Amino acid sequence: MARTVIIESHGGPEVLKIADLPVGDPGPGEVRIAQKACGLNFIDVYQRSGLYKLDMPAALGMEAAGIVEAVGAGVKHLEPGDRVAYASNPPGAYAEARVMPAAQVCRLPDGIGYETAAAAMLKGLTVDYLFNRTTPIAKGDWVLFHAAAGGVGLIACQWARSEGISLIATAGTDEKCQMALDHGAAHAINYRREAFAPRVREITGGRGVEVVMDSVGRDTFDGSLDALRPLGMMISFGAASGPVPPLDIMTLAAKGSLKITRPTVFTHIADHSTCQEMAGRLFSKILSGAVKIDIGQRFPLDKVADAHRALEARETIGSTVLTL
Repeated sequence: MARTVIIESHGGPEVLKIADLPVGDPGPGEVRIAQKACGLNFIDVYQRSGLYKLDMPAALGMEAAGIVEAVGAGVKHLEPGDRVAYASNPPGAYAEARVMPAAQVCRLPDGIGYETAAAAMLKGLTVDYLFNRTTPIAKGDWVLFHAAAGGVGLIACQWARSEGISLIATAGTDEKCQMALDHGAAHAINYRREAFAPRVREITGGRGVEVVMDSVGRDTFDGSLDALRPLGMMISFGAASGPVPPLDIMTLAAKGSLKITRPTVFTHIADHSTCQEMAGRLFSKILSGAVKIDIGQRFPLDKVADAHRALEARETIGSTVLTL
């Protein structure tokens, strides 16, 4: 039996419950993991609230780190005793132990701790596909990144600096703006004090940025389009403030033949070898010191509802982990 966070209906943080569930043995292509730490992400909120529908009852959580206890038939890249980390479907990472598909589970280098890995996998793989797999971004290009003091944002600031990319950060307080700057952002804009799109134009000499990376959604979408230069790419990869309203596609033409995409990390890591390659790049960034994972908050598993409340209220800084 393992303590596991489940929901029996969509709703607020109050629907989160802890149940003792059997774990069982891994089947073909599966692995059983004794988990040491779990990561918290906005996708967990979307699934809990019903923005992303789940069949009930449902377990939650998309990333964790731990030790392999057993492997099923056909699993070649892992063996019992391996230190591992993952960000992967299906949900169920908020648990002391679980059985899951092995393909997206990655062997964890000895130099990276369990909490660091649990805080880094989904966010770090997201940053990897944003910078390496979505649209070409060259050294010296300008990128606008919203919510830059969050878990994904602080990794993105460091990643951009390590690649010679000029990142303009937005955040809601001066403290969070300073954090983004300290982590490698070239400029930071407090969106509560000034409109970010005109400021982006000013910073870039009126041209706008090549790429916008936007996980906020409704509140920042229109301004993000206004911050792009002609032929620029809008990457909408989240909806922390709510879903983006329907878009008249001619808006993209009027604003300069803009491009737009709505990717998910799970599409990018669906292929086993691609997932392992992406994780390797992330681990290399961490081990080299180019990227430091900032864990701003830790909550025990039985305080998971408090963790969700803090995340939704934008009270968190950096990454958040659930301890086991």
